[in-house]
Amino acid sequence: MHNLFSPLKLGAITLKNRIIMAPLTRCRATLEHYATPLMAEHYAQRASAGLLIAEATMISEGNSAFYREPGIYSAAHANAWRQVTQAVHEKDGKIFLQIWHGGRACHPTLNNGKVPVSSSGAAINDYTHTPEGKQDYTAPRVLPTAEVADIVAEFRQAAIYAKQAGFDGVEVHGANGYLIDQFLRDGINQRNDRYGGSLENRARFLMEVLDAVTGIWGSDRVGLRLSPLNSFNSAKDSDPMALISYLAKTLSPLKLAYLHLMRADFAGLQYGDVVSAARKHYQGNLIVNMGYDAQEANQAIAMQHADAVAFGSAFIANPDLVTRLGQGLPLAQADVATFYTHGAKGYTDYPPHSYPPHSGTVG
Repeated sequence: MHNLFSPLKLGAITLKNRIIMAPLTRCRATLEHYATPLMAEHYAQRASAGLLIAEATMISEGNSAFYREPGIYSAAHANAWRQVTQAVHEKDGKIFLQIWHGGRACHPTLNNGKVPVSSSGAAINDYTHTPEGKQDYTAPRVLPTAEVADIVAEFRQAAIYAKQAGFDGVEVHGANGYLIDQFLRDGINQRNDRYGGSLENRARFLMEVLDAVTGIWGSDRVGLRLSPLNSFNSAKDSDPMALISYLAKTLSPLKLAYLHLMRADFAGLQYGDVVSAARKHYQGNLIVNMGYDAQEANQAIAMQHADAVAFGSAFIANPDLVTRLGQGLPLAQADVATFYTHGAKGYTDYPPHSYPPHSGTVG
């Protein structure tokens, strides 16, 4: 009978526990998208997790969606990340890098006027925050068939740089309405070429990216994150259960290190038991995420519904989350106002749990 604190063989690596730190965009990189010493401190503080999944990281220049998110598109960016991986490894931690292209979630204001690309031409029905204030998302340029291979090559190169940076593996970001997800979901993808229409066609870009990335790392050091229900970034699918079932069946033979599945919709607009569908059709390690507490997480692992559980916001305010979950200690609450600011406040200044002084008497 396994629980959160059981070791886990995750592809090529063995985790000391099954508590995963989910990728969390925090905007603490430099304006040029370099990782910083502050980021190294942040991740090292949380190295007791079985695995840290570092935040969404740009695979190519000129595709910023967040302002001051990190990049991994040059040797210099890889070198900047090395301070993070070294700090984590010195604390006996394991860390994967999430590699990512924002697609239509990128904004011209953040990219010297560059128009973003997507599977199709509709804009996200929302606004984004830029240094110049709130701005509506813009209509993207439809990515021509011939240019898809260029972005696949950028994922491959980012995987090479991630290896140079000293990561233990990479996670491909296929979730939350970013570029890969913009191909997967039929509510966005309106193409009529070989990347649109059928489930097989809509998944083709993802499969080409995975083929490129596993060619660098080996499949046993590559994970994938999916969110078939999440409507964030105006992402919807007409049949999310069919989507996750198809993807789980198709991904299973690849023998990835893991499939990382977000089980719900932030906005509560779409519902379905995607975890059971994934477990039924996917034969490898399944990491689940979104809203789990310690009791439900342990139950999911004990009942073999999942192999590990990723915690997101709980890790922001609790660098010692593993200890707190193990000892049933209360969790500190994160300051939402500092989620996307750029300094130490709300990032590296959350203390570990403070035990009361010993109150025994000496007699």
